[in-house]
Amino acid sequence: VMLGSTIINHRQHVGLQKLSALAEITRSSLGPNKNYKFIQDDTTGESTLVCSCFRILESLELTCSVGQVVYETIETHHRVYNTGSGCLLFLAGAWSHAALECLHRGISVRHIISAMSEGMEICLNVCRQCSISIKRREVSELCPFNVSTVKDSHAHQQLTPRASERPFNLGPQKKLKLSRHFRESESPSISTIHASQLCSYEPFFPDIAHIAETLSHGCTDAMNLVVKASQMQSECNQQDIAFDVTKVVTCVLPGLVEEQATVLPGCVVLVPAEQASVAHHLKEQHLKVALIHGDLAATYRHLGYNRPKGIQSVSDRLDLSRLSKEDTWMEKVVTLLLNLEVNVILVSGVASEKVIECCWRRNILVVEKVKASILKAFAVSTGAIPVTYATQLSKHCVGTGLKVSIWRDLSNNDRKRGTAVNITTDGLNCGLVTVILTSSVHAKLQTLEDQFWACAYRLHWALKDKALLPGAGVTEMVCIQHLQNEAEHDIRNPTESNGVSSQQNKPRTPANPYRDVVLTLMADGLKDYICTVMVNTGVFSKVGARAAVIQHLQDYHGTVGDVAAKFSQLFLHTDTCYNATPTSVESSETPAIKTYDNLCVKQEVWRKALDLVFLVLQTDAEVITGVDRKTNGAQEDLMFL
Repeated sequence: VMLGSTIINHRQHVGLQKLSALAEITRSSLGPNKNYKFIQDDTTGESTLVCSCFRILESLELTCSVGQVVYETIETHHRVYNTGSGCLLFLAGAWSHAALECLHRGISVRHIISAMSEGMEICLNVCRQCSISIKRREVSELCPFNVSTVKDSHAHQQLTPRASERPFNLGPQKKLKLSRHFRESESPSISTIHASQLCSYEPFFPDIAHIAETLSHGCTDAMNLVVKASQMQSECNQQDIAFDVTKVVTCVLPGLVEEQATVLPGCVVLVPAEQASVAHHLKEQHLKVALIHGDLAATYRHLGYNRPKGIQSVSDRLDLSRLSKEDTWMEKVVTLLLNLEVNVILVSGVASEKVIECCWRRNILVVEKVKASILKAFAVSTGAIPVTYATQLSKHCVGTGLKVSIWRDLSNNDRKRGTAVNITTDGLNCGLVTVILTSSVHAKLQTLEDQFWACAYRLHWALKDKALLPGAGVTEMVCIQHLQNEAEHDIRNPTESNGVSSQQNKPRTPANPYRDVVLTLMADGLKDYICTVMVNTGVFSKVGARAAVIQHLQDYHGTVGDVAAKFSQLFLHTDTCYNATPTSVESSETPAIKTYDNLCVKQEVWRKALDLVFLVLQTDAEVITGVDRKTNGAQEDLMFL
């Protein structure tokens, strides 16, 4: 059986093979240079243009159980983080291939899971120790660290670690001063500063534009829109720094060139011609607004009261009263709206066509599919109280001070394009901003929107974590080095077990005699990830990328101290000259602006990738061997999740 271009051997662990095969689709979507793909439906002939792992999976018909599990994992991760899906699936495939190789070598499932779990802890510790804090001004001034290179000796001060967080000699935890103006200063060591002194320092507001630049990952135009949105929120709220991703919405406008993308205050939505006529009638007026958290329909019930689908009542009598229930409900709602003088209704769900038609005939504007966070922002700025059902509305729930204006009429040439209406508030500004995304290629709009949200959430998580990780493969290179060091340590010291010294010089215990093999294969998966991104830059061949990574690791083999600062980011930067010779890598032309990654996102990506491998690995093992709970030792190779 073939899945993509991979032949599945049913005599082996089928689930791991399918997971590895599915991961191959992510190769073209890794790194800053992503390749677009057309996915065509054989049934309808329709096609869609995608360039991200999540959209590719979303467009595929995944009928196998592994495919379903993969999609649910990716979809859950994407819904929360909006970035890192490609890396998650790629590493799941790489580590599933490593697990298959272990099985071929006769290593048991129990030993594979144990060693890979240790390897993951090594990688997570590397992330914690390589993280660069952007939390407070006092830290950045004590240990200044320019984004291109370490400038003074204070960046190498040994910081006091928290318990159990520094098992490796990774050098100091760097503190980043994200500013284009570097200032040398003589400052005492962090260890000499008391808590009372720290309280006297002013809070540090990091340079949003500079942080965003290091997190753009090749999507410069999208990140520029994120910075504009942040600046507009700061101006509206009169704060030194502000970026609230929950108060950002996107409005996609086809037919316009991409250079016309912009950021506007307020909430911009596309409405059809009928609703546009209502907006024209309401513009420049002080309006009253009602907020509905749910659907605006007679049949809507919130989650706790939804009836099971597919159940019908059968009666020998015709119930004529049921035919008029929707009309009765609609008449009641419209009468209530008119009595409360409501002009605009914002609905988080959808509204029935009858309700919309009935409202626009009475000059009431209905806006559907408004995010819950946007409803909350309008509630704060207008005094409105969101309700679940329209029949719950009262004068205490209606907000005031809403304004509606026509931003652009796009229906002149094509009535389907509608009219862009801008909804703002009067008086206190709620900090809502809308990013207008445009393209003359309709199929590209989804990709532009995905790129914007990926950039927005990278900045959001960076500010929430108050920390960054060295990007462009540097963190992965440090992980590879430490995984290899641990594996070599096991080989050189057979009297030690699991990296812990034996005081009595006992022979190596059989707790996990294959730890060195498994850790080496995990490191190979990270190497494959870095090499794939390098190949996607268009500069390196597969062989050249592999040779460059190996050479780079050999150059810093055995290095102690701040390893992360010594690894070059030259590989993945596309705006500089490369020396792509397989024998050496020059890092003298490393650009001034480096690339950084999100701490929490990378940790979650790695954890979920390995969890996915473990789930499939154990399921395969149970299918192949079966589980007999009555037999002694039958479960020794299984770890129940």
